[in-house]
Amino acid sequence: MTELSDELKKLTAIASDLELPSTLRIKAIELLGNVGTHEALCALLELAANEGLIAEERDLALKYAREVIMSGR
Repeated sequence: MTELSDELKKLTAIASDLELPSTLRIKAIELLGNVGTHEALCALLELAANEGLIAEERDLALKYAREVIMSGR
């Protein structure tokens, strides 16, 4: 479980790192969405609220958060 938590932290850090290209941040958001856990949901919502990210990235984080909620995981 700790490994998963560490991976989620790494993915969240990548997704919010404005020094990285947008394509890498988007891939990290997609991977977080594929995890689908409550912890991933919280990370996605945090990313959606991050005003430093571009609108496309924030919308994508919300899309994946919505999918996690709808899946009931």
